Amino acid sequence: MDAVDLIGLIPQFGNLLYTVAAFVVALSVIVAVHEYGHYIVGRWCGIHAEVFSLGFGPVLASRVDRRGTRWQIAALPFGGYVKFLGDASAVSDKADAETFGKLSDADRRRTMHGAPLWARAATVAAGPVFNFILSLIVFGAVILWRGVAAEPLTIASVADLPAEVQELRAGDTVVGLADRPVGTLEELYAAAEALPPAASLDWTVVRDGQELVVHAPWPTPPLVGGVNPDSAAADAGVQEGDAILAVDGQPVGSFNMLRDVVGQSDGQPLTLTVWRSGQTLDLQMTPRRVDLPLEDGGFETRWLIGVTGGLLFEPVSVTPGLGTAVTMAGEQIAMIVRSSISGLYHMAVGAISTCNMSGPIGIAETSGSAAAQGWMAFIWFIAVLSTAVGLLNLFPIPILDGGHLVFHAWEAVTGKPPSDRALNVLMTVGLALIGTLMVFALGNDILCP
Repeated sequence: MDAVDLIGLIPQFGNLLYTVAAFVVALSVIVAVHEYGHYIVGRWCGIHAEVFSLGFGPVLASRVDRRGTRWQIAALPFGGYVKFLGDASAVSDKADAETFGKLSDADRRRTMHGAPLWARAATVAAGPVFNFILSLIVFGAVILWRGVAAEPLTIASVADLPAEVQELRAGDTVVGLADRPVGTLEELYAAAEALPPAASLDWTVVRDGQELVVHAPWPTPPLVGGVNPDSAAADAGVQEGDAILAVDGQPVGSFNMLRDVVGQSDGQPLTLTVWRSGQTLDLQMTPRRVDLPLEDGGFETRWLIGVTGGLLFEPVSVTPGLGTAVTMAGEQIAMIVRSSISGLYHMAVGAISTCNMSGPIGIAETSGSAAAQGWMAFIWFIAVLSTAVGLLNLFPIPILDGGHLVFHAWEAVTGKPPSDRALNVLMTVGLALIGTLMVFALGNDILCP
């Protein structure tokens, strides 16, 4: 390999490091919150944690707090754990029989295995619950930061588009579209869906106290409002704010028209003519086959490039109340949970492709792509991934938190925990299931397009 070849590898190596770094940061935040949930609720319940570790392997740094817990950062940043008093090892759920037998009754109460059932169950459940709390806080904070469209619907700024007619102005209050009254952003979208496509429409606005009819483009033009991480559009260099004028030379006048043209491509490469800050660019990309969840719980398969639509104008926003932000954040979490469970079910029955499941490589690539779009997109991605991790850990599979909660439920009903023999068998089965799932997901990362 000559020097020119080596120089050509530098950008690729830099991108790889960026992707790995973003993945490690995202995973570390999620793991730290998950394990802290176990730690703090265990402490509240009287269970002593001997070690709180972020990462596995050789210890890079550590300190012991006044409660006797060692906080440490280890060399392999792909997970973490809390070792409670009396545990056989950092990753074992069994009690250390020798150590446990030497403890006094008071000290046994401070172990996971000697604590009351309610304390053990609360400590186990706290990990996934804290993942959901992290998502709720992040989603809610982003919603508060971005705000919601004010009512009545008022224009803050108009998008930069190469439109022939554009008579909307900042400060206009939109009260009608064509012959339909409009008072909110939702009503504007509904009016646009009900009208036939047109190059321009009559907009009724209130300007300087007077009601006027002006002419302006379609309210949802082929304007890029967002670019999905690790998508065809992201790989091609599409940016938020781009206006897509044509696909393979075919003009597109609305985002719905763009969606239809891409959907009919059958996965063939496309050339998008993009307007960006007064310049016209041609970007090549290949749509990807994606199974999208529907409101009724089903899925539809479509070809997508990975962009979301933008509005013709930026509405004046207001900061919502805390209750509204929390409600909206909760709805986002519920949507992720519903679509994840539905997706797993539809993959299991063969209704959709198993390529919808990503492994560590796919998640790392998405982490890097989200980080490249800015801190807002990255922390939103962390919140989405935190919800997914919390949900996964609640699955009733031995070795996961959900499996331990099943064991605790068994103990609550029967009055005694499962036998050591049964636990050994179940834990082996659980480990095999998780290992198989990880290998399968990793195979998807390598083999799926």
